[in-house]
Amino acid sequence: MPSQKPRVRRIPVAMPEGGSAQPWYRSLHFSGFSLLMLAIIVLFVVVLAPSLRTLVQQQEQISDMQRQVAAQKSDVAQKKHDVARWDDPAYIEAQARDRLLYVYPGEESYLVMGAQDGTSPTPKPRTESGTPVSSSVQTPKVDWVQSMLSSVLESGLSDATSDELDRRVSGSGSGSDTGSGAGSDSGATAK
Repeated sequence: MPSQKPRVRRIPVAMPEGGSAQPWYRSLHFSGFSLLMLAIIVLFVVVLAPSLRTLVQQQEQISDMQRQVAAQKSDVAQKKHDVARWDDPAYIEAQARDRLLYVYPGEESYLVMGAQDGTSPTPKPRTESGTPVSSSVQTPKVDWVQSMLSSVLESGLSDATSDELDRRVSGSGSGSDTGSGAGSDSGATAK
């Protein structure tokens, strides 16, 4: 007679309610293969991360260069269009009339100064010190030729240091003494 195995009776078991359930990481079992695969993945990330960063930077540079090329191509197209307009005699005539104020013989041209298309007048220009520029011609109170000549001669013939000369030019010294002294010295040396 063949031997028979004893019959095992299976009874379903229910989990106890309110019992502590095991966390998910307790069910993980690491084998040698899974540890080897984890090490390969870590090595793959460590080796390829710098290369991927370089690839991303190069892709950004390529897209920047492509945008620059597109902008330059549109600029070249605009310049070609501008050059092509100069082949039209009517355009050349319009530019000569507008920019150079050319007119045909017998025509009269009027140039209106100070009008700004009916808008409010532009603010008056100002000097570096902030004072408004005068619309009338003014004559200087100082003979600038004599002042420049005396300054050049004084700096060339004087034994003063450059700091002392700077103080005289900036106004801390007396201008009348300096100008007359240099003029008399230059007259004496020129004779």
